[in-house]
Amino acid sequence: MAATQVAMTDTLRRATLEDADTLSSLGARTFTETFAHLYPPEDLETFLAYAYGLERTRNDLAHSEKASWILEDEDGEAIGYALAGPCDLPHDDVQPGDGELKRIYLLKAHQGGGRGSRLLNTALEWLEKDGPRRLWIGVWSENFGAQRLYGRLGFEKVGEYYFPVGETRDLEFILRRG
Repeated sequence: MAATQVAMTDTLRRATLEDADTLSSLGARTFTETFAHLYPPEDLETFLAYAYGLERTRNDLAHSEKASWILEDEDGEAIGYALAGPCDLPHDDVQPGDGELKRIYLLKAHQGGGRGSRLLNTALEWLEKDGPRRLWIGVWSENFGAQRLYGRLGFEKVGEYYFPVGETRDLEFILRRG
C-alpha cells in the first residue's frame, strides 16, 4: 500500500476537553522527539511542564477562539496534532482578528504520506472559515523544511524573536500571509 493510501486510513478529528491528557502527552512527546537534542535536560523539563502541561492544554481546548485537532492511526493511537487560534506572536503588525497556526506536530514514525499536509490544511481552513484574514506562523530559524513549505503557501518572513525553552533562547522567525 502506498504511503498516501496509508495516511487516508488515519482519522483526523477536532479535539475536545476529554482529549486533554492525550494532547498533553502527545505534545510533550513530539516536541521531545523533534527538539530534545537542542536543550539541557533541565531546560527541556521546565519548558515541557509549562507548554504541554495538562492545565494549559485544558485551557487551550476550552478557549472558544482556539481549535485543536488530533490525528489517529488505524489503531486509534494519537500520532499528530495541530493547534490554531488568535495570533499572539510578538510583532507590531499583529491585529485583533489575525489568526495563528500555533502548533503542528507528528510523531516521527508517522511522518510522510500526506499526514502533515492534512493537519496543516485543516488548521488553515479553520482559521479562514469566516473568510480570508491575515495568518501568522512562528517557525524555528533552523527548520528549513517548514520554512520552504510555508513559503510555498504564501507565508513570508516579517520578523523574528527569541523563543524561550527554559533558560535557552531559540531564534524564531515570524511568518505572515495576507
